[in-house]
Amino acid sequence: MTTTHESELRALFASRADAQQTKDIDRLMSFYAADAVYYDVVPPLRFTGTDEIRRNFVRWFDGYVGPISLETHDLTLVAGEDTAFAHMLHRDSGERKGGLQASIWVRESVCLRRTHGAWSITHEHVSIPIDPATMTVWLPTDKDQLA
Repeated sequence: MTTTHESELRALFASRADAQQTKDIDRLMSFYAADAVYYDVVPPLRFTGTDEIRRNFVRWFDGYVGPISLETHDLTLVAGEDTAFAHMLHRDSGERKGGLQASIWVRESVCLRRTHGAWSITHEHVSIPIDPATMTVWLPTDKDQLA
């Protein structure tokens, strides 16, 4: 991976995280290709195209009273000339509607394509870890905490 590609991709992910935290839906959607596919943990699980992905992000934003705290950990990038792959962990927290104040760890894999010199997300997959003993969402305070 060239240093240029790595710096471009790190800047993209930093700007995307800022757009998510501030609930800036138009800026957030600017990172996605028109034909992007997004796999999430909520039904219908697969969102295709920017209209469906936008609605899913608005649903997520609407679950919070204010901004969303989103800490990115362990970002790993691999890029060629026109394709790139990334995986990372996010700690998602904030004041949710209904007063719930829980942090959750989310795993994310992202595929990107570079067209006319600009990177866009073509595929994204998020998942939430579960406690295998209880089959419930795992809500650790530390990503390295054992279940």
